Amino acid sequence: MEHGAFGDQRNATFSLTEEDHTLANAVRFTLNQDPRVTFCGYSIPHPSDARVNIRVQTTGDPAREVLKDACQDLMLMCQHVRSTFDKAVADFKTTESGQAMNTDCED
Repeated sequence: MEHGAFGDQRNATFSLTEEDHTLANAVRFTLNQDPRVTFCGYSIPHPSDARVNIRVQTTGDPAREVLKDACQDLMLMCQHVRSTFDKAVADFKTTESGQAMNTDCED
């Protein structure tokens, strides 16, 4: 849900339900990498409330578009991390099975 962007599209607060510091901090980090962002921060109104408020202020582009771009960038980063991890696991399993076969042959 978007709050406070009706007049000035450059500034907005977005409320994400069922989220916590995990996603909010990652989105904040990604937003702060964007040169169009002049300010970005998040808050959790209350610890028992599963909601995060993310504030975005930009140099001129609509805050909604900048947030959408940041989420897409974050998704690409997560996909890269996942594929790198999966490749490392596969390489490790291949190396381990090769070493296991070598030790079996030595006996």
